[in-house]
Amino acid sequence: MNIAEKIFCRIFQMCFRVAIPILPYRDPRVLSKEEEIVQVLRKRGIKSVLIVTDESLHQLGLLDKLKRTLEAGNVAYIIYDKTVANPTIANVEEARALYIENTCNGIIGFGGGSPMDCAKAVGARIVKPKQSIPKMKGILKIHKKLPLFIAVPTTAGTGSETTLAAVITDGETRHKFPINDFPLIPKYAALMPEVTKGLPAFITATTGMDALTHAVEAFIGRSTTKETRKYSLEATRLIFENIEKVYTNGNDMEARKNMLYASFLAGKAFSKSYVGYCHAVAHSLGGKYNTPHGLANAVLLPYVLEAYGKTVYRKLKLLAVAAGLVKEDAKEEDAAKLFIGKIRALNATMGIPMKLSGIVKADIPELAKLAAKEGNPLYPVPKLMDARALEKFYFNVMEEK
Repeated sequence: MNIAEKIFCRIFQMCFRVAIPILPYRDPRVLSKEEEIVQVLRKRGIKSVLIVTDESLHQLGLLDKLKRTLEAGNVAYIIYDKTVANPTIANVEEARALYIENTCNGIIGFGGGSPMDCAKAVGARIVKPKQSIPKMKGILKIHKKLPLFIAVPTTAGTGSETTLAAVITDGETRHKFPINDFPLIPKYAALMPEVTKGLPAFITATTGMDALTHAVEAFIGRSTTKETRKYSLEATRLIFENIEKVYTNGNDMEARKNMLYASFLAGKAFSKSYVGYCHAVAHSLGGKYNTPHGLANAVLLPYVLEAYGKTVYRKLKLLAVAAGLVKEDAKEEDAAKLFIGKIRALNATMGIPMKLSGIVKADIPELAKLAAKEGNPLYPVPKLMDARALEKFYFNVMEEK
């Protein structure tokens, strides 16, 4: 990246950092059970609600208690369960049509990041009926208050229940792009560990590492605040203490509760402080190959942290201390390298591979351009990289044939 580009990126990021205290961020109000969801809906005068989820969650019966509680509370509902792993524009438009047909006036996003991203985009389309999803791409394109939106995370990882972002994929071009605006932040987040109980161990692992990636990238960036640093450190501690517990014993509800809260904290951290190149590269892989986002982040994170080098040693040491890996008198470089090594060890323990299948060498230059376009100038990374520099991460994780 040339000097002029670097200066532009840093000035852009500095402006956002200065503006953080005056921007309309808000924290979702936390609910803890289905009955509280119904109480909120009735209090807000919501008579019919659209539930956005995916087919597997619906078939597993994870929605059953919520459905019974809604029925007992005389709140009508319609379920859209066709959301795919990387939600598409078509998903959003189908769900929006259901919302209108059933005269809904509220939305529940039930699932991992994909259903919640889809639900956010549905809300945006409801209040901006003349604006297409592609025209919402980027920053601050919504402006209008969404219908009442309650997020129910079924994975402890995405943090979507706290964020102002929705990531949508163009089903025709496979380009994956973020929509970022403050009205997308859910009004309520229902943190109910019971609904995460049925998750397969591998999904528990990759979504947990997704949450760790949020905490780490938010912490090592250049737009942190005292508040977001606190959230990241606490999230990191909770994840290191609990992720292997929930991987080996999915019925450990205390550990699942802790992981949900860690994901919530990490989400609040990166909502204000943003993420970094790990996410930018992961998004391009998800758009092109449908690579699960948590898996991509888990595999990429050690490589990206190593590439940042000395610029992150001090902050990685603080994370290592929070995780209980080193004492406060440890050397920064040693602590940072130990922290990165522990991430690789966690991946190995939980069956997360070191490489990703399906990456085509000829695609890498274009994928890297997409990642650079997403990350620069928005992400306040510790070390700026252009598309050419980002190409190495695809080669790092590309499965050899």
